[in-house]
Formats: sequence, C-alpha cells, structure tokens
Amino acid sequence: MSFEEPITLLDDHMVNTQTMQFSSFRGPFEQEIEEWNATLLFVNDVIEEWIRCQKDWMYLQPIFDSPDIVKQLPAESKRFKAVDKNWKEIMGYTQRQPQVLESCIRDEKNLLQRFREMNEHLDKVQKGLKDYLELKCSAFARFYFLADTDLLEILSQTKEVENVRPHLKKVFENMNDLEFKPDKTISAMYSGEMEKVDFINKVDPRDRKVEDWMGDVENTMFRSVRYCVDIAIKDYLDIKRTEWVLKHPGMCVLNCSQVHWTKNLETAAEGGLDGIKGFLKQLNSELADTVNLVRRRLTMLQSITLGALIVVDVHARDVI
Repeated sequence: MSFEEPITLLDDHMVNTQTMQFSSFRGPFEQEIEEWNATLLFVNDVIEEWIRCQKDWMYLQPIFDSPDIVKQLPAESKRFKAVDKNWKEIMGYTQRQPQVLESCIRDEKNLLQRFREMNEHLDKVQKGLKDYLELKCSAFARFYFLADTDLLEILSQTKEVENVRPHLKKVFENMNDLEFKPDKTISAMYSGEMEKVDFINKVDPRDRKVEDWMGDVENTMFRSVRYCVDIAIKDYLDIKRTEWVLKHPGMCVLNCSQVHWTKNLETAAEGGLDGIKGFLKQLNSELADTVNLVRRRLTMLQSITLGALIVVDVHARDVI
C-alpha cells in the first residue's frame, strides 16, 4: 500500500489549516478550523503508525511463513500471528473503504491505539529475532558474514538442506558449491572455478541444525585440504613434475611446489656456489618443461593452474 499521494495531500491540508489558524478573519470559523486541525493531526499520527507497522510486517511476514522459524521461535511467532490477524482485518476494511479520512478516523481513536499496540508487539518480535540470530552467529561465527535476510533463509532450511547452496560463497571464501549425494550427505566441495576437492569423510546434514552441520563442513574442509596438500607433497617425489602439476588441485600445486623449492634451495645452499648454480639449471629445465605443457590440450582448470605456476616458477628462478 502506497502512502505517497495521501501524505502529500495531508501535508497541503495541514499547511492551509495552520495558515487559517493565524488569519485575522478566523473568528466565525475558529471552532471548525480547530476541529479540522485536530482531525488532520490525528490522521497524521495514524498514518505514521500505519507506515511503521506495514514496513515491519512486510519484513517479518515471509520469515514467519517458514515452519522451521515458527518452530524455533514459538513466542515470537505467536505475537506475530496476533499482529498479522489484526493487520489483515484492518486492510480488509481499508480495501472496502479506501478513503483515507474514513479509514483513519473510524472507531474514533481505537485504530491509532491498535496500531501502537501492534508496533509494540512487532518491536518485541524483532528483538527476539535479533537475539535468535545472535545466538546462531555465536554458535557458528561465519554467519556474521551474512546479512540477516540471508541468514534467516539459511536457518529456515533445516529440511531442504540443498537450498543453502546459493549462500555458500558468502559463508566460505571461494566455495561455490557442495556436492550432495542422493541421500543428502555432502561428499565434496567446488571452488569458484568449479575445481572439485573430495572430502575425506562425508558430512551428514539430515535432521540437524544448520550451524551444526555447517561447522562440520568447515572442519572437514580444513582436514580435506590438509590431506590434499600432504598427498601432493609426497607425490611430488614419486612422479614426474609435468605429470604432477596436472594431477592435483591448483592451490596444492602452487603451494607444494614452493615447499619443495624451499627444501631444494636449502640443500643446494649447503653445496655453496656450485650447488646454487646446479639448482638454477634445474629450475630452468623445470620451467621449460612447464611451458611446453601449455602447448598440450588442457582443461580450463589445468590452464589456469599452469599459468599461475609459470609466474611463480619465473619468480623463484629469478630469486636464485
């Protein structure tokens, strides 16, 4: 419901009425002017409370349409339902009687009082909702990264867990998606470039609070990345580097390559200048092999990894 036109008209009437109140010719009409001014002030108060109520109701209504939120906030839900009932009753009358003056002054001052009581209830509902969100954020700190609307949408998906997928990138940096199995368990994660990293163990979100299973996702993510890094570091010694760079996730390749560069540099430094020169020759050979890989048919992810690796390798060689 838009109040723009009624408010503009109301402001005009109030200005004109105030002008008449200060007129030297107001005598014969003074009582009517005062009564009309009181009516306009009353209508103005009603509209202010009405707008406030409408704004809060529109924000809260889709939230308390969710059965999950209703279940988790029973007291606030009960308050909102009482307000919702009153709101729909008032709007039903307004639809039948759309004239602003008639709608606002009906039932004398009862309408204004009803709106004030409704707004008090909505304030309590919002406070309870805010405390609830704060509790969830304290249980899973990454929720602080989200806007209230996004967080509420996530918290309302205790049954349809896959509906949280659009919000993952806001919770976990560069996590674009999770892999859900048919039984709803989570087995892997995808980066913003859609690179897949398998979890070392599945996460089961079924019949659990969102903050609990997301906490498990976070812990599993850490352990899975550590596992991938550990495997990549060990695998580096067992296969050719040109095969190794195409086998592992991109960030593992970049980081683990630097681990071995550091280790090999320390070993070379023990051999003095000759050891350093020998290591430089090795780096030039590895860089040439990596550049040759670019000429092969590669996936998009492999091309991105090789491009970044060549930049790191050139810098590492220049350091030597």
